[in-house]
Amino acid sequence: VQLQASGGGLVQAGGSLRLSCAASGFTLDYYAIGWLRQAPGKEREGVSCISSSGGSTYYGDSVKGRFTISRDNAKNTVYLQMNSLEPEDTADYYCAAGEVCFTYDYWGQGTLVTVSS
Repeated sequence: VQLQASGGGLVQAGGSLRLSCAASGFTLDYYAIGWLRQAPGKEREGVSCISSSGGSTYYGDSVKGRFTISRDNAKNTVYLQMNSLEPEDTADYYCAAGEVCFTYDYWGQGTLVTVSS
């Protein structure tokens, strides 16, 4: 059972990135998938989550209107489209899976997002 986040990188403020969370060893269909981030010296923060059906989504206040979470169960992948990036979005971004949002059983390694001003 493995989750792998990818798509991070260096981008200028105002730019966009799309993160991917791919699963191996299990199918994501039955899991809610969350994106969390942790910046140096700060606590981990929930960014977004999507229910197993895709019918419900959650966004943290700091990313509402800029980030969009989606899932493609056929590709066993969940995406996080990040637009209008700000330097404050700089962090390691992780994806996690659980039966419901905010209660995660599986964690992936992070992908680093750096937003320059």
